[in-house]
Amino acid sequence: MNLFETVKASVSVPDVAKMYGLQPNHHDMVRCPFHDDRHPSLKLNEDYFYCFGCGATGDVIDLTGRLFVLSPYEAARKLTVDFGIDPDKPSPAAALAKPKHPMISAFRDDERYCQRVLCDYMHLLEDWKVRFASVSMGEEPDDRFVEACQMFSYIEYLADLLAVGDLEQRKTLVTELIKDGKITGLEDRVIRAYEEERRAKNAEEINAAS
Repeated sequence: MNLFETVKASVSVPDVAKMYGLQPNHHDMVRCPFHDDRHPSLKLNEDYFYCFGCGATGDVIDLTGRLFVLSPYEAARKLTVDFGIDPDKPSPAAALAKPKHPMISAFRDDERYCQRVLCDYMHLLEDWKVRFASVSMGEEPDDRFVEACQMFSYIEYLADLLAVGDLEQRKTLVTELIKDGKITGLEDRVIRAYEEERRAKNAEEINAAS
C-alpha cells in the first residue's frame, strides 16, 4: 500500500471529524465547516463525506486538507502523525481491509451523483421561491415559483433520505432514481434552467448596450 491507501484504510471519516473538533449527531451529520451552515448538512459516511449545502465531498485526506488548507500529501502526513499511523507498516485494520467490491464502488458513485443533483435542484428551487414570488395577490404566478412550491418538499425529502436513511433505503432510492432516468431528468432541468438564465442575461446586456 502507498501512503494514501494506508491512511484511508486506517482511519474513517467520522474518526477524523471527531479528532478535529466536528461533533456528529445521531445521524452522523455535522454543521459544515466549509460554508455558513446553520443546520447540520455535512454527512459523515465511513469512507467519504458529502455536504448537502455546498456540495463539498471527499475522503479522509480531502477532509483534512480542506480543514487545514493542506495539499493531499501534507494532509496524509498529518493524519499519520495525529493517528499514530506508520506509513511503512500498515495497521492490522489496513492490512485486513477488503478490496473494494466493484458493485459497492458503483453504488457509492451513483449515490454521490444523486446527492449532487438533488442538492443543485434544491438550491435552484430555493432561489426561484424567493426571486419569482408574486408581488401582488392578483398577479399571475411565475411558472418557476409554482414549480418551486410544488417540488421543494419532495426533493428535500429525497435528499434527507439519502443523508440519514439506512443502507437498504438508500440503495432502493438510488436504484429508482437511476433506472427510471429521474435523476438525469432533474440534472437536465437544472442545466436547462441555468442556460435559459444565461441567455436572458446576455440579451439584457445586449439591449442595455444598444
